[in-house]
Amino acid sequence: MSELTSTSHVEGSALSGKIIFTLAAGAGLSVASIYYSQPMLGIMGDNLHASPPSVGLIPTLTQAGYALGILFLIPLGDRHDRRTIILLKSMLLAAALLLCGFVPGIHGLLVASLITGIGATMAQDIVPASAHLAPAALRGKTVGTVMTGLLVGILLSRVLSGFVAEYFGWRVMYQLAALSVALIGIALWRILPRFTPDTRLSYASLLHSMFGLWKNYKTLRHAALAQGLLSVAFSAFWSTLAIMLNEQFHLGSAVAGAFGLAGAAGALAAPLAGALADKKGPARVTQMGSALVMISFAAMFLLPLLSPHAQLALIVLSAIGFDLGIQATLVAHQTLVYGLEPAARGRLNALLFTVVFIGMSAGAALGSKALATGGWTGVVALATIAAGAALLLRLFSRKS
Repeated sequence: MSELTSTSHVEGSALSGKIIFTLAAGAGLSVASIYYSQPMLGIMGDNLHASPPSVGLIPTLTQAGYALGILFLIPLGDRHDRRTIILLKSMLLAAALLLCGFVPGIHGLLVASLITGIGATMAQDIVPASAHLAPAALRGKTVGTVMTGLLVGILLSRVLSGFVAEYFGWRVMYQLAALSVALIGIALWRILPRFTPDTRLSYASLLHSMFGLWKNYKTLRHAALAQGLLSVAFSAFWSTLAIMLNEQFHLGSAVAGAFGLAGAAGALAAPLAGALADKKGPARVTQMGSALVMISFAAMFLLPLLSPHAQLALIVLSAIGFDLGIQATLVAHQTLVYGLEPAARGRLNALLFTVVFIGMSAGAALGSKALATGGWTGVVALATIAAGAALLLRLFSRKS
């Protein structure tokens, strides 16, 4: 039986640590599903006898599914009970991951990857659910804790999947992921209350209002496009890293996954970026973050001049630098966007992250092509150009 049966039981009082932890775990485990494949691409390609461009479509379709799910499914949280939506998405995600773990060929895996991305959007239902349940005085702290769970999920997903794929096989990773999502979905169903819808607008009206938000707010457009360009660079790197390490350094998925530890900088950047935004303004932080991303990628043009060990060290340092810049910029962009229209934060969030994950999907596809045609230098060039474009957009956007 659920600990809570209606939202009125929690509004105005602090949530228990158990509920907050479950929300954070749900956000982390669901969003991790998007990133499990990245360190395993080399092993998956060899096992399925698929070419690098074909394998590169796995993260591409996963990110595309996430973007579609955010755009078309997240607005439902304003109209229907989020508790039910979270349960249904968890079951869809678990089924998709299980399918990934058993399909025999690349084409079935691509279809399952698209569905995985759609189901993984339960993370974007959990975060606003935590904001809704928390009392006003503790809302920021509660949402911050849940977002930390989400960031930890991103960070540890690559490390875990790289290790499991190396020693137990990539299919086992998907099977374990399916089990974890099913269990956390059931736990969330049991522990969360029912949610009263915030609006009576029809689904069509909700979608139509999002077009109005995009048209009316230049700040939203600038933030989404700049973060989307940075996502192209981010995804191009992570979607091709495992293949490059396998081909050039003969390193397995465990090492590729360990590079995900560089993402710890991203988790640290969130509170630092928020404090810096209070002092310098969020628009300024977006410029600084974009510049750091561009410089971090450009530094990898020096790789051919270095020894193999020095090359690996530079890749790690670059990963720390660009991840720090991207997370700082994301926090600043969210600060800009969420202040536009508080009553429409869910839809504003959907629009921002739709463009972000369109960028992720495009980055995975373009990164695979760049690696196939220009090698790692091609990937670095793509990422540097995308980050430079984001920086120019932020510089010309001024305060918006």
